Amino acid sequence: MSQTDTIAVAMSGGVDSSTVAALLAHEGNTVVGLTLQLWDQTRLAGKHGIPDAPKAGRCCSLDDVYDARKVASHLGIPYYVVNQEERFEQDVVRPFVSEYLAGRTPIPCSLCNNHLKFDQLLNTARSIGASRIATGHYAINEYDPARGRWILKRPADRAKDQTYFLFGLTQDQLAHTLFPLGNLTKPEVRDAARDRGLALAEKPDSQEICFIPGGDYKQFLTAYLEEQGEKMPDSAGELVASDGNVIGRHEGITGFTVGQRKGLRVSSPTPLYVLQIAPASNRVTVGADEELATRHLRASRLNWISIPALAGPMRVQIKIRHRHEPAWATLEPDPADPENSVVATFDEPQRAVTPGQSAVFYNGDEVVGGGWIR
Repeated sequence: MSQTDTIAVAMSGGVDSSTVAALLAHEGNTVVGLTLQLWDQTRLAGKHGIPDAPKAGRCCSLDDVYDARKVASHLGIPYYVVNQEERFEQDVVRPFVSEYLAGRTPIPCSLCNNHLKFDQLLNTARSIGASRIATGHYAINEYDPARGRWILKRPADRAKDQTYFLFGLTQDQLAHTLFPLGNLTKPEVRDAARDRGLALAEKPDSQEICFIPGGDYKQFLTAYLEEQGEKMPDSAGELVASDGNVIGRHEGITGFTVGQRKGLRVSSPTPLYVLQIAPASNRVTVGADEELATRHLRASRLNWISIPALAGPMRVQIKIRHRHEPAWATLEPDPADPENSVVATFDEPQRAVTPGQSAVFYNGDEVVGGGWIR
């Protein structure tokens, strides 16, 4: 097999990517394991309530690197750790902080996939002579000759569907990426890991964001800004009802996200939820659960996959959160900015459409594209 047939596997140290490496090696491919070192998990330890020791179950920990190296050794494949901490901080951590300070709720995993993982993995893979990369994501990509485009599809295991986080992949990235788990269920992947003697076949899936120690993003924001020589901006302001009446005050807009119920610190005969965050005035508007429902959203910073661009109205299903059931809507170019933004009108009102989150558009199993909710 020639050098251009080499496949670089993104090994996170979990059962999914480890099984991908095992499957591809078993098929006779030349496989190289790559792990991106993204964040020093001890960096902010002990500051502002952040745990001194990294919590188990966090993605991309040092334990994960150890597990990935052990699997590579078991499979007899070369393995490399590539330091991308500086790029990760620039493209993922800083935008995450900026979004929260602006009253939005970001998704770092989508930022990481869109702007770092696939981009840098492909660059690194090519530098070592690999023609393609493979990952443990649950997704399917296929080339459609009729459209002349690579198509991203939802996987067989809908409970593990990760296409929501992959909407930003380019045609070039899709053309050089393999998703070997797309047609498998999670139990089948664990069975495959056991069959190939992988010691981590029973390893639990990671749950926490890799750079948020203890899972408390407010602690992280305070500690990170202090490390950078910056202070948490004073964004204290009024807590107002949906009719405009002031009903209290809050300590800062970074403590809120649309749809939030807990931590409002205001008494009410009925439950109150965050409806809107206005960073210009530092006002946080709260109201009843039914007031969270809306039939409209606007999204920008778009990426199209199954189509080259949106030429006119299109019927799609839209996911506004990872666990959100896709809802039918009509998607149209935004009249105010048709090249860069879209507007969507849902058939039925959707709860808590949140600025900063992703809106991903589907046509059946296909990912049409996606963007970031404004």
